[in-house]
Amino acid sequence: METNFTHHQSAHCENGVASNLLKHNGLNISEPMVFGIGSGLFFVYLPFLKVNYAPAISYRPMPGQIFNRLAKRLGLKIKRQKFSSEANAIKALDENLKNNIPSGLQVGVYNLTYFPDEYRFHFNAHNLVVYGKTETDYLISDPVMENVTTLTHDELKKVRFAKGAFAPRGQMYYPIQVPANVDLKGAIIKGIKNTCRDMLAPMPIIGVRGIRLVARLIKKWPVKEGTKKANHYLAQIVRMQEEIGTGGGGFRFIYAAFLQEAAVILNNDELQKLSLEMTAIGDLWRDFAVEASRVYKNRSTKVDVYNLLSDQLLGIADKEEVFFKKLKRAIS
Repeated sequence: METNFTHHQSAHCENGVASNLLKHNGLNISEPMVFGIGSGLFFVYLPFLKVNYAPAISYRPMPGQIFNRLAKRLGLKIKRQKFSSEANAIKALDENLKNNIPSGLQVGVYNLTYFPDEYRFHFNAHNLVVYGKTETDYLISDPVMENVTTLTHDELKKVRFAKGAFAPRGQMYYPIQVPANVDLKGAIIKGIKNTCRDMLAPMPIIGVRGIRLVARLIKKWPVKEGTKKANHYLAQIVRMQEEIGTGGGGFRFIYAAFLQEAAVILNNDELQKLSLEMTAIGDLWRDFAVEASRVYKNRSTKVDVYNLLSDQLLGIADKEEVFFKKLKRAIS
């Protein structure tokens, strides 16, 4: 069983799966447009939830929300299923493949055998597409990979039913209705307003305020938790930002590309200028990640390095606050 599915590489898994599935169903939409309309840019710090023995930090909304928001704003219908039974999950996927329906799956990263070892850890919000099956393998389009790949039947079962935070429970999703014409302009404006609302939220753990909270904690961690744990927490920030979630610099670059596309569709020159500004902020996130990684790898020669990292992140938060206030005005 193999569907006629075209693989396109992307910067982030959920955007890429959504874009690839919609292209397959006749709606040619780019990864940045999926991300922007789906309000994928986000920040939340969850000290009460531990991932890999460190406080959870997310640079994106809950798994599935980007595609769900996109679908709602464009008038698409997406079917989502979770399963308590592994057998039922396998049966439903095989039925889809028999009916030529490539299907998105939420999976755990740890047992993805085609990932390099350094990227395989317990993170259950990865997305991929299954587009076919042979006697031994499932045919996989993982959008963060350059080419299509495979997982054995047992390997796919293992990643679909990974345990831990955000356990996927065999989750499968796919479009069941894609209109011939969609209102991109209205969807873009709704997406931008949602992102501005999130990033300027008055809650201390969300958006710009959440970034400031983490920045202030970086100063305290070495004293309160000890250097070893402080470095582990820094590594968690960078891992979620650059390696797994793409969320820091990577998401800013995707959002800048979205604003470029949106500027043309909405005929709004201000969005073009803001696109350049967001790219510059993305560079600052990358610089922060490089400096932080030097610290937790014990390669930094700078004095008072935790205070410097804290100030660096506070500076990013200030720039993002100004940016999102300008963006909010640009589409009001």
